[in-house]
Amino acid sequence: MAHPAQLGFQDAASPIMEELLHFHDHALMIIFLISTLVLYIIVVMASTTLTDLYTLDSQEVEIIWTVLPAITLTLIALPSLRILYLMDEINDPHLTIKAMGHQWYWSYEYTDYEDLGFDSYMIPTQELVPGQFRLLDTDHRMVVPTQSPVRLLISAEDVLHSWAVPSLGVKMDAVPGRLNQATFIVARNGVFYGQCSEICGANHSFMPIVVEAVPLEHFENWSSLMLEDA
Repeated sequence: MAHPAQLGFQDAASPIMEELLHFHDHALMIIFLISTLVLYIIVVMASTTLTDLYTLDSQEVEIIWTVLPAITLTLIALPSLRILYLMDEINDPHLTIKAMGHQWYWSYEYTDYEDLGFDSYMIPTQELVPGQFRLLDTDHRMVVPTQSPVRLLISAEDVLHSWAVPSLGVKMDAVPGRLNQATFIVARNGVFYGQCSEICGANHSFMPIVVEAVPLEHFENWSSLMLEDA
């Protein structure tokens, strides 16, 4: 959960998000080094050593400013591709959930269970109780077990939506007539908040996402209670 005056990302709650944070720091350091080098060159440009005709026409300088960017791009591209492939891997998911975007709420269907599904609406401000977050809490949370691979099938019924939870490193567009999928593993217990990240209409800011991660035995108890109430 973000807090006032926070700088940087939310704490990672999944292995993918941890990888994304490491990659962010890696790329930021490369950008810092490039910026420092460019600033140094600008500062010393007034000297004749960098502006005389011999230096500007030097073959060595041509080689340096061709090879260095190539190396820099390689250092950024390799870890980036690795994370992209990790995000696409789906190895024997323990649970599959279908998330459907509507104007303006989400509905969830646990496809491994018969008749386990519900709509998730934002709790109006006047109905909030102490401890709940305005514009973020919902009447029904998407409950998942921790330390278990979860496959999320995402689509929309009307317009474009986007299912995004920053702490889990998941952001996937919900497109009408198309089924996208994402996978994640929640590493720790907790409640993680997200919002629709696609401008989907007048009430776009009123369709939050709440994921509650609990131990497996608690998830089984929750699913049994939900099936009894269905």
